[in-house]
Amino acid sequence: MVQAQIQRDVMELNMETRLEEISKARYGKTIADCTDKEVYYTVLEYSKELAELTKPIEGEKKVYYISAEFLIGKLMSNNLINLGIRDKVEEILEAKGHNLALIEELEPEPSLGNGGLGRLAACFIDSIATLGLPGDGIGLNYHMGLFKQVFKDRIQGTEPNEWIENEGWLRKTDTTFDVSFGGRKVKSRLYDIDVVGYNNGVNKLHLFDIETVDESIIKDGISFDKEDIEKNLTLFLYPDDSDEAGNLLRIYQQYFMVSNAAQLIIKEMKAKGFDLRELDKHCVIQINDTHPSMVIPELIRILTDDKAFTLDEAIEVVSKTCAYTNHTILAEALEKWPVKYLEKVVPQLVPIIKELDARIQKKYAGNDRVQIIDKDNRVHMAHMDIHYGFSVNGVAAIHTEILKDTELNHFYKLYPEKFNNKTNGITFRRWLLSCNRELAAFISKTIGDGYKKNADDLQKLLEFINDDQVLEEIANIKKTKKQQLIDYVKTAENVTLNPDSIFDIQVKRLHEYKRQQMNALYIIHKYLEIKSGKKPETPLTFIFGAKAAPAYIIAQDIIHLLLCLQEIVNNDPDVSPYMTVLMVENYNVAYAEKIIPACDVSEQISLASKEASGTGNMKFMLNGAVTLGTADGANVEIHGLVGDDNIYVFGQDSDTIIKHYEKADYVSKDYYNNSAVIKEAVDFIVSDAVMKVGHKENLERLYNELLNKDWFMTLIDLEDYIAVKDQCFADYADRKKWQKMMLTNIAKAGFFSSDRTIEEYNRDIWHLTKEV
Repeated sequence: MVQAQIQRDVMELNMETRLEEISKARYGKTIADCTDKEVYYTVLEYSKELAELTKPIEGEKKVYYISAEFLIGKLMSNNLINLGIRDKVEEILEAKGHNLALIEELEPEPSLGNGGLGRLAACFIDSIATLGLPGDGIGLNYHMGLFKQVFKDRIQGTEPNEWIENEGWLRKTDTTFDVSFGGRKVKSRLYDIDVVGYNNGVNKLHLFDIETVDESIIKDGISFDKEDIEKNLTLFLYPDDSDEAGNLLRIYQQYFMVSNAAQLIIKEMKAKGFDLRELDKHCVIQINDTHPSMVIPELIRILTDDKAFTLDEAIEVVSKTCAYTNHTILAEALEKWPVKYLEKVVPQLVPIIKELDARIQKKYAGNDRVQIIDKDNRVHMAHMDIHYGFSVNGVAAIHTEILKDTELNHFYKLYPEKFNNKTNGITFRRWLLSCNRELAAFISKTIGDGYKKNADDLQKLLEFINDDQVLEEIANIKKTKKQQLIDYVKTAENVTLNPDSIFDIQVKRLHEYKRQQMNALYIIHKYLEIKSGKKPETPLTFIFGAKAAPAYIIAQDIIHLLLCLQEIVNNDPDVSPYMTVLMVENYNVAYAEKIIPACDVSEQISLASKEASGTGNMKFMLNGAVTLGTADGANVEIHGLVGDDNIYVFGQDSDTIIKHYEKADYVSKDYYNNSAVIKEAVDFIVSDAVMKVGHKENLERLYNELLNKDWFMTLIDLEDYIAVKDQCFADYADRKKWQKMMLTNIAKAGFFSSDRTIEEYNRDIWHLTKEV
C-alpha cells in the first residue's frame, strides 16, 4: 500500500505528463488536438488510475449499506474534487484549449435511483468514505434505471434511460454468486464503482447484475415481459407493480439484491478470518427502507443451512447485526408482501419468516399491530426489521417523534431503546463545491477552507451579516447562477426566462403529499390576478421538475396540468412579462446541479406529517435560497436554525393534520364552497382556457380528485399558502433584507452536512473505528 501511495504521489506531480501519455496512447495525438469527448476519456482513465492507487479503507468492523437506490449522479467532477485534483486538471486543460466543465457534461448520468431515498444513499456513501469509515454500498445495476421522461402533447411519456457505456466508472469483477428462486437459479455478477472520500481513502459501491439481461425485450416505451426473469431482472428500477407479475418481479429484485449482499458479507467475513458467531462485532447491515428487509431471513437461512448454527443462534446474531432506517409514514410505502407471492419467488424463506412471526405471536399474543404476518396473510417487512434488528431510526426530528408517538407507537412501547433519530444530510462536495464553484470560492475567500471538512464553520459567515460588500457579492453569484440556468434551459427546453424575476422552484418526485398541485393552484390564482390588472412588484418564474410513476395516474394528471399552465401563461401577452412557468423534462441529478444554485424561493410544501425529512430543502438552503414550507420534515429543523425571520412557514401543523385523519373529518368540498379564491382556482382546471390546450380526461379526473377526495389536503392550506407566498415575494423587493436572509441560510446549513449525519450513525449505531 505504501508503494501504491508513492505511485499516486508521482502521478499527481506529473499530472500533465501522464494525461498527455494517456492521450497519445489512446488517440495518437496531444490533448490540445483532441476532441472534448477524447479528453473526457483521457481524464476518466487518469482519475480511475488515481482512485485505484488510493488506499482502501479497512477496519475490524464494517458497515454494509443496502439500498434499492443509489442516485449517485455524474461522478467525474465529484471524484476530481475528492481526489484533490480538479483545480489542477482544469488549469492544464484550459491551457490546452479545453473547458473542463463542458467535458464533465459529456458523462452519462448513472440511472440507479429515483428520488430522495437514492440521493441520500449516494450522499451517505460519500460521507462514509470521507470520514475514513469502512463501509460499502450494496444495490443493483439497473440497465435502464427508472425511465427517461419525455413530454409529448403535454403528457408524460417514458423511454428507457440507457446509461451504461463500455468505458466508465463501472468495473466488472470476477465475483459471482448463485441465487435460487422458486423454480429457477441465476448466476449474479458483481460490478463495482469506487467511492472516493474527500482527501481520504476509497470504499466501494457494489452493484449486482446478471449477464442474461436482454434489453431487446423492451417494447413501446418501457413495456417488457415481466415474467421473463432471466432477461428482465435488472432492467428497470421499480418496475410497474400494478399487476401480480410486477409485484413478483419486485420481490425477485429485492431477493436477488439481499441474497447477493448476504453471500458477499459472509465471503468477506470468512476471508478476514472472522468467526461468524461474532458477526455483529465485525459487521453492521444498514437496511435503507424496507426494500432490503429480506436480508434478515436470508442471512438466517445461510447460517443455518450448513448446520453450523442452530436457528436460535442464527436469529440472535442476525438481530444484533441488522439496523433499519424508516423513511416514510405513508402506509402504501411500507411494504407488505402476500405470503402467496413469497411462496412463488422465495419458498426457501417462507418457513423462516413464519418462524420469526410465530415467535412474535407467542411473545406478544393478542397484539395484532406488531405481528409480522397479518390476518390477510401479508408479511409486513418493516415489522420484521423492527423485531429482528437492534436499531430503528427516523430521518428528521419531527418524523422520529411521529413514529414514536403514532405510526410505530406499538413498537416503541416494546423497544424504546431501539428508536433514535438521525436527521438526514447532504454531501457539500457535490451540492456546493461542485455545483456552485462561484459560491464555494467566495466562501473560501471570506472565511477560509475549513468549512470543506467542518461544515459548521459556515457559521463564520454571520460575522459579515452587515457587510454590504459580502452581501452584494452573494447576490451577484446568485445572479450568475440564474443566468447559467437561463442559458441552459433556452437550449434544452426552448423557454426564455427573465433574469430579473424571482426563481420559485419545486423539484422533487411527483406525489400528491408533496403537493405540486397546490403550487399549480397558486399559479392559477396569480395568473387570474394579473389578468384582472394586479401585477406583481417583481416578475415571477415558477420552475418544476418531477417524474411520476407510470402507474400513478393522478400524479401524471398533475404534470399535465403544469404543462398546460406553462403553455397558457408563457403565451399570454398580458401575463408573460410578469410570470413564466417551466416544467423541465427528465429532471435528474445533473439538472438539479444547475437548478438548485439558481433558486430564490425553495418550495417545501408537503402536507405536515407526511414528509419524513426531505433533502432538497437542505441543498437549496446551502445555496442561498429561502425556504417557503410547512412545519414538516427537516423544514422544522431549518426553521429552528435560521429563526422566524429567515424562513416562510404556513399551513396546519402535524398534530392538527394527524387528528383530521383520525377523525376522518376533512372534506375538501367544504373549503371549495366556503372560499371564492379556492373555488376560482380549482374551477380554472376545467375552464375553457385549459381545456383548449389540455386533455379533458386528465383535467376532469384531477378536478374531481380535488373536490371529492383530496387525500393529502391540498385545500386546507391553500389560502394560507397564497398569503404567505405573496408576503415572501413582496419581501424579495427589499434587496438588503433578502441578501441577509440568503447569507443566514448559507451560514446555518452546516448542520445538514451528511458528514454530521454519518458521524451520528457511527456514534450511536455502527461503532466503527475511523481510519484517518
